[in-house]
Amino acid sequence: MLIEPLFAHAKTKPDALAIIDDTGRYTYRQLAAMAAGLGRVIAAATKNPRIGVLLPSGAGFVAGFYGALVAGKTVVPLNFLLSEREIAHCVTDSGIDTVVTISMLAARLQNAPLKIIDLAKLQPPPTGAGSTNALPTGAAGAPDAIAVLMYTSGTSGLPKGVLLSYANLQSDADAAIAHMDLQRGHKFLGIVPLFHAFGMVAMMLAPIQLGATIVYIARFSPVGTLVAIRGHGISLLGGLPSMYAALLRLKEASSTDFQTLYAAISGAEPLSGTLRDAFAARFGVTLLDAYGMTETSLAVAANTPRINKPGSVGKPVPGVEIRIADDAGNTLAGDESGEIWVKGPMVMRGYHNLPHETDAVLTPDGYFKTGDVGHVDADGFLYLTGRKKDLIIVAGEKVAPREIEEILAAHPAVAEVAVIGRKDPSRGEAVVGFVTLREGGSATEEELRRFCRERGLPAWKLPRNIYIVAELARSPTGKVLKRELVPPTAPGDAETASV
Repeated sequence: MLIEPLFAHAKTKPDALAIIDDTGRYTYRQLAAMAAGLGRVIAAATKNPRIGVLLPSGAGFVAGFYGALVAGKTVVPLNFLLSEREIAHCVTDSGIDTVVTISMLAARLQNAPLKIIDLAKLQPPPTGAGSTNALPTGAAGAPDAIAVLMYTSGTSGLPKGVLLSYANLQSDADAAIAHMDLQRGHKFLGIVPLFHAFGMVAMMLAPIQLGATIVYIARFSPVGTLVAIRGHGISLLGGLPSMYAALLRLKEASSTDFQTLYAAISGAEPLSGTLRDAFAARFGVTLLDAYGMTETSLAVAANTPRINKPGSVGKPVPGVEIRIADDAGNTLAGDESGEIWVKGPMVMRGYHNLPHETDAVLTPDGYFKTGDVGHVDADGFLYLTGRKKDLIIVAGEKVAPREIEEILAAHPAVAEVAVIGRKDPSRGEAVVGFVTLREGGSATEEELRRFCRERGLPAWKLPRNIYIVAELARSPTGKVLKRELVPPTAPGDAETASV
């Protein structure tokens, strides 16, 4: 489970290309030998049941991940984009004493009492035709054993550790392959970091299970992504909406560059209709919105090249049950909106060291309360309207920020938008918007408010203020941090403030 496909491919198709990254090209024979060799090093280095992996996306991360599993360890992927405080929290909370990394990143751990396994200092394992690619005895993990302790990106505080079993990850990789009809012949492009569930499952576990080729970019850049798509004939691309927006801004890009794409999947944050339509109009590519989270190993629902509805996040992947619940936990019928509850073999075992938080989100009958709000239409497509905690209550009425964000995003001068609620003494909360403008774009607050009114937004949903800012605060993985959206301190700062 999880481990076996890598070593099976190393036997049956040893010279097939597994990975292309900034350091070179690696066959399945070479990748398996690297993982087995690292497994021996890791097993000798620590008796701790968990081990950290602090590496950029590429063959080194993949070998470190599989090598840790071969050694019987739980993998703790560390996000090197986090602050020192957040990294220190992940190290302390997980209890790791050893990290697989490289010297450039090891500096992020200088204040932690850790043993370092530096990939650059290890003797390369033999990878020739005579090398063994057999799965080490006893390396296969039990279905209920914890394979990965993955920390959330911490959009609402310090990162929480999510316990994912072998069965969780295997079931989600299987579901993604079946739902998207992924094939061995597809070429995957990994631009989402592998320390993120999106990158780990969609751009590592699934393609390696298939025996496909993966091209990794250590750190996203729109130009590098375009060059990789052109140069390698990429067919599978997964990214955040902000990444697709960056590609859209490339003046030298054209529809010809994307002709080899089978699917371009968008996840991790809402995909605006404006971006979706602009990408399709310019490049002839339908961005396929998908939905998932670390707590569900990744995929819950996704649009596919064959079956998709714009505005939805697609139909549930195989094995997922979705329930729409009201505040009392009662199931809502039809297309009523409520909290999305998810049940299936990919739902996490719980939060590490947080039993009360685990009990708060996992029901006795196995549902995970996502905290997201949405509904399912008559055809079975899931629609998201926002986070439950982000709902704005104006004079007792609920306002979904995403509705207003979609309207503002349609303004030709607006590049990005986020809407939040602000305490209001007379109405409970007031709606407040933050926007960034496109290069060369121009708009005033009153113009944007008028734009909302003209598109039918009722007065009680109309933003009290719309702040034009230089940029929106984001997490290391690109999600907008709404808790850090702060109005400019002075009215005259509204045009240039950065939040």
